[in-house]
Amino acid sequence: MPSPTLQLSPGGRRFVITAAMLGWFGLAVQLYLILWSRWIDHASLLGGLVRFCSFFTVVTNTLVAVALSCAVIDRHSAGARFFRSPVVCAGITTSIVLVSLAYNLLLRHLWTPEGWQWIADELLHDIMPLLFLAYWLFFVPKGLLKPRHVLMWMLYPVVYFGYLLVRGNAFGDYLYPFLDIGTLGVVRALTNALGVLAGFVGIGWIVFAIDKALGRKEHY
Repeated sequence: MPSPTLQLSPGGRRFVITAAMLGWFGLAVQLYLILWSRWIDHASLLGGLVRFCSFFTVVTNTLVAVALSCAVIDRHSAGARFFRSPVVCAGITTSIVLVSLAYNLLLRHLWTPEGWQWIADELLHDIMPLLFLAYWLFFVPKGLLKPRHVLMWMLYPVVYFGYLLVRGNAFGDYLYPFLDIGTLGVVRALTNALGVLAGFVGIGWIVFAIDKALGRKEHY
């Protein structure tokens, strides 16, 4: 898997550092809000941490924050090279765009967050997707993707959906209402899951097409 060193201009480096800091800040605020809510309800803080780590939004934004951090640190470990890989960055781009689209199309109308929750909500669902998309478009080398990479990226949402269904069956908490088997039934919930997966694949192919188009320009 190719993982060339990113060549960032001073301005580009400042952009990536700012984006990384915003990403970690949004995650920290969301974690605090969940743990504080659990504390107020006298519920298990460990359970709150597990719940926090179970959201697709949180997992994907963590990948975004890690990838942005790895882009500006001068380390050559296997992990840093992995997260600087154009293939991995393109896969994360596909995932974080899905986070934004799914939230805005399926979930935003269900609640009206305020205060710090609104800040975390906007950072994780709107601002970070745009910032990481910009990072991928302007700073990550292009022309290295293959069709098989789109299929490889599918493993992430497939494994996540599997985990979510097992978790929901065990605890009765499916996290996302459009995947709630207890309320919707198996057929409708799985149909919704397949619809989201189809959206992921569609976004993946668009990312692949953009990569090819920009890759040709880079070689001219």
